[in-house]
Amino acid sequence: MGLPSVGLLAFGWATPALAGVAVDPGGKVFRLDGGHVTYAFGVDDKGYLQPLYWGPEIDAQAPLQARVSTELSGFDPAGMQTAQEFPGQGEGLVTDPGIKVTFADGNRDLVLKYRAHRIEGAVLAIELADIARPLSVTLRYAIDESTGVVTRSATVRNDGRQPVRVEALASATLTLPGASDYRLHFLSGRHAAEWSQHTVPLSPALTVLESRRGSVGHGNQPWLAISRQGQTTEEAGPVWFGALGWSGSFRLSAQADNIGRVRVAAGFNSYDFAWSLKPGEALDTPPFYAGYSPGGFGGASRAFHRFQMARIIPGGERAPLRPVLYNSWEATAFDVTAEGQIKLAERAARLGVERFVVDDGWFGERHDDKAGLGDWTVNPRKFPQGLKPLIDKVHALGMSFGLWFEPEMVNRDSALYRAHPDWVLNFPGRPRTEGRNQLVLNLARTDVRDHLLGVLDKLLRENDIQFIKWDYNRNWTEPGWPEAGADQQRVYVDYVRNLYHILAELRRRHPGVEIETCSGGGGRIDTGIMALTDQAWTSDNTDPFDRLGIQDGFTMAYAPAVMMAWVTDAPNWANGRTTSLDFRFLSAMQGGLGIGADLTKWNDAEAATAGRWIAAYKGIRATVQRGDLYRLVRPVSGADQTATVYVAPDRGQAVLFAMQRGSQWKDQWAPLRLAGLDPARTYAVRVLGGGALPEGIPARASGAWWMNQGLNLRLRGDYVGVGLVFEAVKQL
Repeated sequence: MGLPSVGLLAFGWATPALAGVAVDPGGKVFRLDGGHVTYAFGVDDKGYLQPLYWGPEIDAQAPLQARVSTELSGFDPAGMQTAQEFPGQGEGLVTDPGIKVTFADGNRDLVLKYRAHRIEGAVLAIELADIARPLSVTLRYAIDESTGVVTRSATVRNDGRQPVRVEALASATLTLPGASDYRLHFLSGRHAAEWSQHTVPLSPALTVLESRRGSVGHGNQPWLAISRQGQTTEEAGPVWFGALGWSGSFRLSAQADNIGRVRVAAGFNSYDFAWSLKPGEALDTPPFYAGYSPGGFGGASRAFHRFQMARIIPGGERAPLRPVLYNSWEATAFDVTAEGQIKLAERAARLGVERFVVDDGWFGERHDDKAGLGDWTVNPRKFPQGLKPLIDKVHALGMSFGLWFEPEMVNRDSALYRAHPDWVLNFPGRPRTEGRNQLVLNLARTDVRDHLLGVLDKLLRENDIQFIKWDYNRNWTEPGWPEAGADQQRVYVDYVRNLYHILAELRRRHPGVEIETCSGGGGRIDTGIMALTDQAWTSDNTDPFDRLGIQDGFTMAYAPAVMMAWVTDAPNWANGRTTSLDFRFLSAMQGGLGIGADLTKWNDAEAATAGRWIAAYKGIRATVQRGDLYRLVRPVSGADQTATVYVAPDRGQAVLFAMQRGSQWKDQWAPLRLAGLDPARTYAVRVLGGGALPEGIPARASGAWWMNQGLNLRLRGDYVGVGLVFEAVKQL
């Protein structure tokens, strides 16, 4: 059986770089080496595939060997003690399995043992098979040569004559050796309060991170990290991390088993999930990206950021930088007209904005959030001549043009719903619960998928559009698919597959169009959707101080290269806080810079300030979006200060952002020691946006000085900040 290509394509597998894949002469030990990391596993004498090692690179002669487990007691038989690389739910397994099935005759015992392996390009494929039944699982592995990130996924295949019910399926299971000091780190939150960071001890109590919402959701992220208490800090010590490339319901679990080994499983959420695997049919999982760093949380983040930028985001290292964006939502809401948008575009262009985006309200009978969703035709009263005059004006002003969509949703008050009420997720005869006055279209249906692809393709063909803001403003309820009969629970997979199909096909047909993933802010951000979109809307909460914490959590898992941050009006809608325009820009410039304020209310001084900051941002944009991020002072709860530094890949430029919520008793910052610079080079420093250097900071010094002696700041006032740019001085 060849390695199924659908597993590499349908779920956005990262393009693997050639790295070390080695198999011992006896075909018993497999190891992957890259980025100074080794990942190894092997076959024991009973045929079980066991994890052997995952950590810093080890020598080629390391004595790796899979050994048969023995019984600990009558309560802990040998099969239960074997740490399998991908266990089936059999032999009394008591930890989370890689796969759980029920055969047609009711048998639920599945024991997987090694059958064969293949090396296909940069991918190692391991085939496991049940000890008696005609069911096999192919595991796929690739390791990135630069970062050591391992990409894993699985394919289950039914080679029998009867259907098999798949009830749980992981992309990967992983094991770390026994210890009592492991700590689990994860990200969670809610709308407008995403990306909060949590740490819990890993113990025999099973910790589950999941979404049951049909999409990733705001609640938990499909990302985790594991550290060692007392050993791991921000910049030192071991960190193992992983992220699931899946935009639907997911499940990540972690626990210590009865002898202290950490068991991790990641894949489809088994809650309400089932898949009837027909004879000859195969089911692929999404990829799971697993990494290790000896350099603490900062080292782990930077490695995963580099991996995402090189292997996941569209275009990879050749992807364009994020342009400075203006979005009209806060200025106009649903009151969108051609004349009003042109006035905003003219003001935005004068500031130096590079992309103008019309948000909700341009289509159908869309005058509020109660009608029009699903009718993706231009409103003739708001745009009597269509979108072309506005688009032409935006282009003439030197900006690209973008448009907001929410394709997966529909209002009851819409032509689409009146024509196709059966197209939404529903259980016949049961309530159809609305969220934000809308229902969810069932993308698992091919007719719904093809309709949406058709209307979006038509709009892009008929209008010169460069950007789509793809929104998604509610989660699932009543996830029924009546037409699928007994197979309705496969909706959780087919829906996301078809979402990916639409995005991929739009990119293929319109290669110049960029896409933003948005879901009420950060409600659908993961490495799966990242492979098909160019940027991510981080949170609807645009308060600049709240954003420092939100952005800190985001960058634990995801690269600043895709993180959008906006400057909006004050007081902020989310919390009523008033901050200066300078502080708002300094906060937003730490990602992809956008503006969402009502520009018609800005006076000349505010416009001049904005223009100055936008010009300054363009001079550091490549470093912020493509450089290495060092979190010098973390925005922990109650902290008054936070500091980050971004260092260009060639270490020729670094940008420090020092932000202060408040000052008391004339408190002075502890010395800020930079990181990531070349210690042997000399760096000149200037104030971002212009102005005199703060007192006591030398105009130039070596990288060693900036990193060891550091600099002393005294910021006065509340919600103030400063940006400093360090430029390597060319040697004569």
